[in-house]
Amino acid sequence: MDPYIQYMYSYPHKTAYGPLTGISLKDYGAQLAGPGHSLYLHIPFCQTKCGYCDLFSVTGQSRQEIDRYLDAVERQILQYAAALAPFKTCFSDLTIGGGTPLLLSEAQLRRVFSMLFAHLPFEKERKIVIETAPAQTTAGKLKILKEVGVTRISMGIQSFFDAELQTLKRQHLADCARRALELLMTFAFPCVNVDLIYGIPGQTADTFLASVKEAAAFGVEEIFLYPLYIRHGARLERELAGRTQPGVRGSADGLWAEDPKQVRDLRQKKGEGVQKGLQLDPESAFLQYREAAAFLQKEGFRQDSMRRFVRMGAFTGDLSGMCREAGQRADTRRFEECGFGTSLALGCGGRSYLGGLHFCTPYKICRQDCLDQLRAYEAEEDYLQIRHGISLSKEEEKRRYVIRHLLIRPGLPMERYQTYFGTGAMEDFPLLKEWLQEGYLILHGMRYGKCGEGEGIEETFLALTDEGLALSDHLGPQLISPAVRRKMEEWEMDNRSSHKA
Repeated sequence: MDPYIQYMYSYPHKTAYGPLTGISLKDYGAQLAGPGHSLYLHIPFCQTKCGYCDLFSVTGQSRQEIDRYLDAVERQILQYAAALAPFKTCFSDLTIGGGTPLLLSEAQLRRVFSMLFAHLPFEKERKIVIETAPAQTTAGKLKILKEVGVTRISMGIQSFFDAELQTLKRQHLADCARRALELLMTFAFPCVNVDLIYGIPGQTADTFLASVKEAAAFGVEEIFLYPLYIRHGARLERELAGRTQPGVRGSADGLWAEDPKQVRDLRQKKGEGVQKGLQLDPESAFLQYREAAAFLQKEGFRQDSMRRFVRMGAFTGDLSGMCREAGQRADTRRFEECGFGTSLALGCGGRSYLGGLHFCTPYKICRQDCLDQLRAYEAEEDYLQIRHGISLSKEEEKRRYVIRHLLIRPGLPMERYQTYFGTGAMEDFPLLKEWLQEGYLILHGMRYGKCGEGEGIEETFLALTDEGLALSDHLGPQLISPAVRRKMEEWEMDNRSSHKA
């Protein structure tokens, strides 16, 4: 069994999207009425492109080019603000992702927050999340983030070993990450999380565990553990196996050999783009994950998903696992509805969710494709027109609801599912019964709603066991519908020839 098929962070994947016509954000204003909505701003700029990166990002952009992008973002903000004003839209949280948002200069960073807060309404207790990288984390920029009330900062460290960072084509070295994280922790943000990668060619269970231990020793509130995926268009793809290497999956699902023997066979092949000493070994990666997860649990981290580990008793930037009443902490998970939320994206590359309508700019990976999309975004005159995305059928909405909840604890709320869809999750997805029998799932009861003993709603949840959680990237993709899988494969065929460095 290959534990690593695909990371199911959302559903459907962007590669299942297609052209849309005759749709305007004005038509969906009612879905954004009142408070409780999310806002995402995409900053698609990086100093260098990591070897495994398949995100919408570009390098080599001057300050003037970044300013031109921010000009376009401001025009989009003004159009959105005017369209949403009649509905009294109010955002509860803001996420700024990338790319590398802190690649922006201090002046540009101030401008971003200024134009967001000047034109868009936010709730008083808003949450603000931003991503950073070690080389871009400076005291001046962190001071700005503190001033505007950032509640959560995520830093992509990936490893504390230089050789592993160099294999990943990361810009920074380990000492840079240590200095940046040490600086970050002095600012006392409510939540700091770091990302680490396992399954790196040449990495061992000992070196990965050492990185995890070092990250935990800094006192961060959360640690995310990500398996290495190499997708089409990423720099490392050619070094590891090449675009047409037989016996290796290479789609939006990621690039992994079917079994360890194939990995060994790939290493022995010559003249097919495999760099000596680089290989992806699922068995080794799975061992690294198991040992790291066991260590974090022993050290008092609660595991909420295959990737997310939360330090018990910590305040987290998204309030997960704690009561909303001021000053209270809780070490039990708090149920959060996910699947029906409304989220708007600003910028080029971000994704918006309005009920069953999901939309974004076309998904691109390679530099020239991203630059073309970036210039098209900057030249856009009507940002309210929705030109690319997908409208989910009821059956696809069911799948999204199951996937979004099942892979994160406390799990899938069974009574809620029945109420929303009028059918039972087990009947709609017989695969869940099989996983229950195989020990990957368990049914449990949980009370949620208000803080305090005896209050709230009692619900039955279908949740992954520890074994099932470890296999999330194997189980989750089995829930993809044939129609969505077909669209993803069509995207892969259409874009394979354009994936160049």
